[in-house]
Amino acid sequence: MSMPKWIENELMQGHVGYRERHHRPRFTAQEVAAEEHISGHRLAKTVIVKADDRLVEVVIPASLRVDLESVRRELGCKNCRLATEQEIAGSFSDCEVGAVPPLRHWPEVPILMDRHLSALTGPLVFQAGTHEDAIEMDFADWSRMVQPREGDFTGPVN
Repeated sequence: MSMPKWIENELMQGHVGYRERHHRPRFTAQEVAAEEHISGHRLAKTVIVKADDRLVEVVIPASLRVDLESVRRELGCKNCRLATEQEIAGSFSDCEVGAVPPLRHWPEVPILMDRHLSALTGPLVFQAGTHEDAIEMDFADWSRMVQPREGDFTGPVN
């Protein structure tokens, strides 16, 4: 499968430079980082959470895990949990489950970014809608284009 065309269009409309990367099918963020020969700190993992009645993208380094309690507090919601595969497939049908890119393609879906990513300079890599495609672009370009809400959303990996 190739990267969905809308991703290329969105990046072109954002006037940002980027590089397409292709790899063997990988299903976890750490596997993608290893396959792409990059640090898990440079791979942005999009975690889809259900905050009360809405879906939210939480973008964190692949080397860390999302802290749902921190997300709940930041959003001021009562309940916060990982979205189910069915919920993800229903709302992000133009991407493979587990390969949603951290882009503003879905206007009703807020994007949160963990502060660990804001320390990056240089390239950021993220999955491009499939388990075989990735995008590499400058972190500053991604941040300017997406304008995520920044906060502390991670805890240590067990």
